[in-house]
Amino acid sequence: MRDKFEALAKKYNDNHYFECDPVIFPKHFLQLYKEGQASLQDIEISALFASHLAWGRRDMIVRDCKRLFEEMEWQPYNYVMGGEFRDDDSSLHRTIKWCEIAKICTGLKDFYSSNDTLETLSVDDIREKIFGRKRDLNAANKKIHLFRRWMVRDDNIVDLGVWKRIKPSELIIPLDVHVHRNALNCGITKRKSADFKAAKEITEYFAKIFPSDPCKGDFCLFGAGIDK
Repeated sequence: MRDKFEALAKKYNDNHYFECDPVIFPKHFLQLYKEGQASLQDIEISALFASHLAWGRRDMIVRDCKRLFEEMEWQPYNYVMGGEFRDDDSSLHRTIKWCEIAKICTGLKDFYSSNDTLETLSVDDIREKIFGRKRDLNAANKKIHLFRRWMVRDDNIVDLGVWKRIKPSELIIPLDVHVHRNALNCGITKRKSADFKAAKEITEYFAKIFPSDPCKGDFCLFGAGIDK
């Protein structure tokens, strides 16, 4: 399986497969950052929200991310710090409402009022301080782990590699229903629930193949789903 997974990772860790994917939004702000036209906070906020909306069909996710960033006038940090958020019960993306986005923006504003980067926060800290949710040791926290994968992995292909204090080896694979199903089909895990224990078990499996970068296994499972 090692050879097969190495081949899958090499094939699918490729921007060709992510041209219509929410990661394009933080990549947009990363490019602006390199040109001196955006801030680190713009990248972080765009990545946080794009990963939060990463649920369902990718074309619909991209459509609704565009709606969100248009509301922000493509200035995420200024929007957050301005404190005037759209706050109603209408849907932005599936069951995610604008009032939920406003709540997250409030958490971000409170944090950035005395801090420079979300990199200092743990997964549980982001869940509590930014999303305003109670800690849950069983939760896979897929969206937060996807956010961290984008920000930390630094192979300069799909992921951004902006954060340098966290090592890729410390990441946990973002576990959604598709990744979990493919891991079950590949015999990587037998856990029926897509919970944190399953995410950790899958990550530890790939750490044996990619010791310094177990989240490369995320591309393996993405590819396994495409290649059947």
